[in-house]
Amino acid sequence: MATNNMHNLTTLIKRLEAATLRLEDIASSTIELPQAVPALQQTLASPQSVLSSSSTPAPPPAPKAPVEPLPESIEQFDALIDQSVQKFVKLSDGLDKLVAQQAAKVLQGFKEQRRFLLITTKAKKPDLTGSDTSTYQDLLKPINEAIMASNEIKDSNRPSPFFPHLNAVAEGMIVLAWVTVENRPFKHVEDTLGSVQYWGNKILKDKVPQQVEWIQSFYQIFRDLTEYVKDYFPSGVTWNVKGQPANEVAKSISSSGAPAPAAGGAPPPPPPPPPGPPPVFHFDEQKSEPSGGSGFGAVFSELNKGDAVTKGLKKVDKSQMTHKNPSLRASSTVPDGSSVRAKSPAPGKKPKPESMRVKKPPKKVLEGNKWTIENFEGGEHIQIEAEISHSILISKCNSTTLIIKGKGNAVTIENCNRLGLVLDDLVSSVDVVKTQSLGLQINGVIPTILLDQVDGAQIYLSKASTGTRVFSSKSSGVNLNIISGADDDSVEIPLPSQICSYFDEAKGEIVNEIVSHAG
Repeated sequence: MATNNMHNLTTLIKRLEAATLRLEDIASSTIELPQAVPALQQTLASPQSVLSSSSTPAPPPAPKAPVEPLPESIEQFDALIDQSVQKFVKLSDGLDKLVAQQAAKVLQGFKEQRRFLLITTKAKKPDLTGSDTSTYQDLLKPINEAIMASNEIKDSNRPSPFFPHLNAVAEGMIVLAWVTVENRPFKHVEDTLGSVQYWGNKILKDKVPQQVEWIQSFYQIFRDLTEYVKDYFPSGVTWNVKGQPANEVAKSISSSGAPAPAAGGAPPPPPPPPPGPPPVFHFDEQKSEPSGGSGFGAVFSELNKGDAVTKGLKKVDKSQMTHKNPSLRASSTVPDGSSVRAKSPAPGKKPKPESMRVKKPPKKVLEGNKWTIENFEGGEHIQIEAEISHSILISKCNSTTLIIKGKGNAVTIENCNRLGLVLDDLVSSVDVVKTQSLGLQINGVIPTILLDQVDGAQIYLSKASTGTRVFSSKSSGVNLNIISGADDDSVEIPLPSQICSYFDEAKGEIVNEIVSHAG
């Protein structure tokens, strides 16, 4: 009995071995992978995984959001930033650390203005007489902050040897306010360039090549901006009549001008699709025959045509040739004559927005040998004691009376309105810039008075100061009151504001005469 059981076990083992060999032969004959692709043998899926994966279809890919094209005015403003402003920033980086910091604020201001212009293409104009006034101020706030930051750099670094450079940039930053001007805003850009040139001429006077290139690059920003405003906004910034409210559009646009992401963040990416069924490989190599229309044969066949090879080329009109039209070299594309943008009609007269200037607290402080008096308003009466080494700066004071006792060194007045100033003596001069309705009384002696962009001034000179020299430029309505005669009477003499110039052939030079009006 035991012998029969042993025989049956041996027979069963042999049958199992035969079945195993048979199964291995079948498996090797159905999926046979080449030895040249060993990685595929490691990633071969099992039949159960194939069945489970083939039953679940792959989800479709999420559609991509279409990219909205930028308006032509924004594209040209980007070109202005990339060419003129970036060049100025690069030259500033190689000039001085403070100048580079101020140039960064210039770039920031232009980028914020680019965002403002992009908002105007998508939003309706806010009602400046109603509840939308705060919305309009919020849109202009980033631009104003860049302007104020530039002035802060200038005011806090007056001892710097690059103070004329800082002053030129600070004066020029107000050019960004052209977006608030509704009638011929390019005139505001041109006038601001005139203010910058007052300080730029001092830089050009030193004739340092690096500094000359720097100030000329700053000038170029104003020239390019003038042409840009003339082309796209000759009558002021235009808004989208059919657009959305400005506050909603502002939330959807980041400071860089790109659409802002959603509040909840971007949705998570879809899961990867499950692996597909095992591939079926065919290893019957078939050599593709080269076609006669490609490869080196086609190249040589085209060259063998001779003069006929150029018959398929497009004729270029002379108006599209860059070597005959220098204006086309500034852009990489040639504009089509049919796509010239027509000028929009001039908008009606509307009230101008409030001033972008942020009011600062009054300041009267002596720092070393320098007095700083600024931001006084509303009938203030101020008196200080000056010494021979003291210089006095009076800035942004309106409807203010200032008395300076003693003998000082020099006085500078800038951006003031209805200022009354009484002086005793000075070693140097009184320098007045961009001031209206000035009253200046000299009790002692001063050698020089400099007036630049002064509109309306009454200057009272003492009998000891009748020899004071007065230099004026771009000024009008200036009168000198001089004590003369045996009875010490006061005589009012107007300074000339109109000059007639002509060429005298006999003398061979230009003759300048003061124009006087009689009758």
